[in-house]
Amino acid sequence: MKLTCINSGSAGNCYLLDSGTSILILELGVPLHDIKVALNFNLTHVCGAVVTHEHLDHRKAIGNASKAGIDIYTSKGTIDALNISSHRVKAVPAMKSFMIGEFRVMPFDVRHDCKEPFGYMIHHEQCGNVLFVTDSFYVPYTFPNLNNIIVEANYCEQIMADKFLGGDLSKLIRDRVMKSHMSLKTCQDLLRANDLKAVNNIVLIHLSDSNSNEKVFKKKIQDQTGKNVHIAKKNMTIDFSKTPF
Repeated sequence: MKLTCINSGSAGNCYLLDSGTSILILELGVPLHDIKVALNFNLTHVCGAVVTHEHLDHRKAIGNASKAGIDIYTSKGTIDALNISSHRVKAVPAMKSFMIGEFRVMPFDVRHDCKEPFGYMIHHEQCGNVLFVTDSFYVPYTFPNLNNIIVEANYCEQIMADKFLGGDLSKLIRDRVMKSHMSLKTCQDLLRANDLKAVNNIVLIHLSDSNSNEKVFKKKIQDQTGKNVHIAKKNMTIDFSKTPF
């Protein structure tokens, strides 16, 4: 299994899980052209896409992707918020597993400032159980038997506090970020609450351009977990198997 990050952050989010015979798209927050470029303009093996919520940096390409014949799965709340009527965009309920090509997917509810946001637990024999969480200030669940994790670490509370006290960050933006995104500390708490003994990779996504420090974030998570830790970067591809061997 390969994980490709087409982009990660407020400018757009999109990731590919590629088994070699089936490709699942995680988020459609970039132009469809960028996804086609990453796939060498071959959509043959794309089995579908999942979208977490209605914000533009996560669903920008929904319309064009559905027109291109890609089936898209998300919450009814997201579909209602976007007023989508395409038969390619399918509402799925939380906490019920279903198949997208070779992938078994289970959505679950998270906390964000939008209508019915989802996280996803994804299973494939090549990468095992993958936890995918982004744009959430809190996840009310723990997850057994994890093998790989893709998780938001958007900001550092101390960086934001220092910027606020220095007049470089407004109260409005500070409060909005804290009530909608996952801090490094909350990410650490989430990892601490789960059994990581079988985890191979932890990929940190959606880092804030101005309120994070990727070197510090990576070191803190590595020191805490002892796992392979990656910072999602544009056009990055990594091996995403169940083991490092």
